[in-house]
Amino acid sequence: MKQFDLNIEKILENWELFHAVREIIANAIDEQLLTDTKDVEIKKRESNWIIRDFGRGLKYTNLTQNENQEKLLNPKVIGKFGIGLKDAMATFDRKGIRVLIKSKYGDITLIKSSKEGFEDIITLHACISDPSDSLLVGTEFVMYNIPDEEITKAKNLFLKFSEERIIESTKAGDIVAKSGSTGKIYINGVKVAEEENFLFSYNITQRTTAIKKSLNRERSNVGRTAYTDSIKKILLFCQSAEVAEILADDLQNINYGTHHDELNWIDVQEHSVKILNKNKKVIFVTSTDIALHPDMIEEAKSSGLEIISIPENLKEKIKGGLDFSGKPILDITQFVTNYNDSFKFEFVTIESLNEDERDIFKRTDDILELINGKPRIVKDIKISKTMRKDFFVQVETNGLWEPSTGYIIILRKMLSSINEYAGTLIHESLHARSGHGDVERAFENELTKAIGLISEKALEKKKKWWQ
Repeated sequence: MKQFDLNIEKILENWELFHAVREIIANAIDEQLLTDTKDVEIKKRESNWIIRDFGRGLKYTNLTQNENQEKLLNPKVIGKFGIGLKDAMATFDRKGIRVLIKSKYGDITLIKSSKEGFEDIITLHACISDPSDSLLVGTEFVMYNIPDEEITKAKNLFLKFSEERIIESTKAGDIVAKSGSTGKIYINGVKVAEEENFLFSYNITQRTTAIKKSLNRERSNVGRTAYTDSIKKILLFCQSAEVAEILADDLQNINYGTHHDELNWIDVQEHSVKILNKNKKVIFVTSTDIALHPDMIEEAKSSGLEIISIPENLKEKIKGGLDFSGKPILDITQFVTNYNDSFKFEFVTIESLNEDERDIFKRTDDILELINGKPRIVKDIKISKTMRKDFFVQVETNGLWEPSTGYIIILRKMLSSINEYAGTLIHESLHARSGHGDVERAFENELTKAIGLISEKALEKKKKWWQ
């Protein structure tokens, strides 16, 4: 039997048994990843617990390392310090738990012994003896009479053994469905922090410089500033509809102040909108949109769209944007554009009008002469049985100016009187001439000019009649 001085300078006094068990599990999982061997086993045999990997087998030389270069160069493994095993063994000794490490290279136990050359200094030593099983594949770590709850608490620190489900994996890490009310932050599958107001749990698989600096030997209480950018990156890489729907549901809680912390990030809000727009029939509206345009909201609902309420600042962010498939994001403005593009007018030929309607329509040039004739941009005056809705006004639409075709389109029922037809025709002609919509200052100015012009001509005609 040989004695190997573990030479542990600093004991982690705040470590409990489950912290030590965590390190043994982490080492076993790392060996599995490095050697691409079968899953780690954690099982109870009589009153003892055993953690077993099926890798290369532990050698006593593994107890000499400060930093494990093999682990430092592999981004997937958990460990990086190379001293987790020594920390664990010291904790087991302090807590009175006897351990046995078995591999084909030898059996290792712990004893207290004098430091070589200094009989008065007692330190923890590893005792290496011949292997009890020279054919053993991997490493078997036996903990004698350790309480079951310590094993359970240690396993709960690993995503691998938790009840949490991975919703989506990205190149930066995994988005994980919470199993309780608290979100957990994992780094390469080991829990390092908890978040009370997170919507998901996360497993970070890309270590940033900030994470490397903050990840201490204890692997606990890592601050949010260290992993915020990583969490954002994971969310911005995600593409699944499930993640987007959960984010969208929580997005609607912003107005009530009950949303989770991820929704404080505007780029995450925008990303979830793009995924939803790609995968579902949705329209994004603000509370102001809902209040001002109820008819538009009802039309959207009746066409099978799901209404998603978003904050005002996000509306400006997504305005005119495209989702990940290149499709325009559907907000109020885009909905109206789509509606207008898909609407089919039922145009009526002049010959099919009744006599009274034809008589009124024949006065078109006379009416337009009141405002100095038809605007040059207008190609034709069309009569339709149907009229496209104008969701931005609160009255029924009787006519419209359509710049894309150069048509003024007037609803057929306006031909029931010269008054209604003339008013609608002049109104739409002024839209064409000004190039502006209702309530815009330029249109109001054009309307004022037209009223003045018509009044002038009417008064001049009256003057001639009296003369």
